[in-house]
Amino acid sequence: MRFLYFTDTHIRGTSPRSRTDDFQETLRNKLNEIIEIAKCEQVDYILHGGDLFDRPSLSPAVVREFARIFRGFQVPMYVIAGNHDIYGHNPMTVDRTMLGLLDAFGTLSLIQEGEKVRLEKDGIIVQLSGQPFHYDIDKRDVRQDYVVDNEIGANYCIHMVHGMLVDRALPDGVAHTMIHQVWNDSVDILLTGHYHAGFPVQEHNRRYIINPGAIARINNHVSEMKRTPQVVILDLTNEIQVQLVPLQCAEKGESVLDRTAIEKEAYRQEKLTSFVQQIRSAGDFRAIDVLEIIDEISRLEGVPDEVRFEAQRRIAIEQEAEGETIS
Repeated sequence: MRFLYFTDTHIRGTSPRSRTDDFQETLRNKLNEIIEIAKCEQVDYILHGGDLFDRPSLSPAVVREFARIFRGFQVPMYVIAGNHDIYGHNPMTVDRTMLGLLDAFGTLSLIQEGEKVRLEKDGIIVQLSGQPFHYDIDKRDVRQDYVVDNEIGANYCIHMVHGMLVDRALPDGVAHTMIHQVWNDSVDILLTGHYHAGFPVQEHNRRYIINPGAIARINNHVSEMKRTPQVVILDLTNEIQVQLVPLQCAEKGESVLDRTAIEKEAYRQEKLTSFVQQIRSAGDFRAIDVLEIIDEISRLEGVPDEVRFEAQRRIAIEQEAEGETIS
């Protein structure tokens, strides 16, 4: 049984400020190449690790165009929702998003939290599961998001997670999970996204943790300049074989990312740091995102979880309403 995995396409109708090319055209070329790779490798399933879209309320015209491209895969496509696919970091809103619409139309299949999909071919049984992004990911017990049990007696368990799983520690205040925290005896292949830089394939006791990096390069960070977008081919027989396939159509970072914007970004970061310090001076806050601030206030003041969840729910509603107005 063969799979093709990729993640973080961030489909959108405009080009990011840091891009010098036609971002939509670049994404079309990348997806068409991925379709050709899938055909050449004779894969049975396509897997996507989240942030298919850059926003939940993307223009229907853009969604229509890329939905046509997805049909070119000609094999089932399983997807989990990323933070950009939903409103207010709440996966319960996915039914009201463009990603949810494609699921309803059968263009792709969304994997919900707790769902186990049984796949079988040539005597090989695979349990496929996924953990979409949610507000508490990388903040609660990692086993709740990164570990699943083999419930169907499968030969292999594949689990997809849209979370900040990294191979090196991130700065204080950035929620993340380290790779060494999630090794377990039940998940044979852990596929992650969200962390755009990706990391080298990790292997331990014939189990794998894989993040090939984002298909889309949407900022001009040094790591984005240096890396080449790639996909993963998984071949499951009596053993697991992993192959990374760089995209030939992907231009070098310096050709499509605006280096002159880096200095402006550094200045912006300096101003942002100053602003954060001002906020911190008024209280023991570690973040400025509105959802993060709610979390911090709740932590400091002992606000009940149901009150915190209700605040987050109302923010999601406002974000959704704003998206409909913009669209």
